[in-house]
Amino acid sequence: MANSGSSIEAWLRSLLRIVVGFTFMEHGFQKLFGLFGGINGHGAAVHGFGLLSVAAVLESVGGPLILLGLFTRPVAFILSGEMAVAYFTVHFPRSFWPIVSGGELAAVYCFAFLYFSAAGGGPLSLDRIIWKKK
Repeated sequence: MANSGSSIEAWLRSLLRIVVGFTFMEHGFQKLFGLFGGINGHGAAVHGFGLLSVAAVLESVGGPLILLGLFTRPVAFILSGEMAVAYFTVHFPRSFWPIVSGGELAAVYCFAFLYFSAAGGGPLSLDRIIWKKK
């Protein structure tokens, strides 16, 4: 097992966490604020309360927290669950195959977040700075 504080693996984990958090929050901002074309390609945001609204909030709040590496483990666990729900409620009913159902990104996010929930955010994270072991 690599040394989690100084190994290249730990630094690459931080880099992966930053990229995943950045791209994930864009999905939330798209849904919540209608940015990046919105949910319909014309700037529409979600209205009302439902699973899509919950997803928009989780992604808009959780994405930046993951990007910063703040509360990484619990946030990643919640987001992994969100992506599992998204996959099985939206994509899986369309097809068993993720590439056919459009669910490959939900599946990848699900397992990336599951990994971060177990491995933590790496050395380049606010978690490490705030709760650094002495």
